[in-house]
Amino acid sequence: MFINKLKDEIEILRRKMYEKYERDPHDPEILIISQMLDELLNDLQSKRNKNDSSI
Repeated sequence: MFINKLKDEIEILRRKMYEKYERDPHDPEILIISQMLDELLNDLQSKRNKNDSSI
């Protein structure tokens, strides 16, 4: 299911962001990862809302 794949991608990015932060809290890539994570989270919320409205 697409939602499960999306959740997996979110978890992978979240871990990557935390690992980068632990190594260097000032790494500029953290912001980029965070923005990508926000997009995926918004997509997930949108998919959930669509599923809820179709029930």
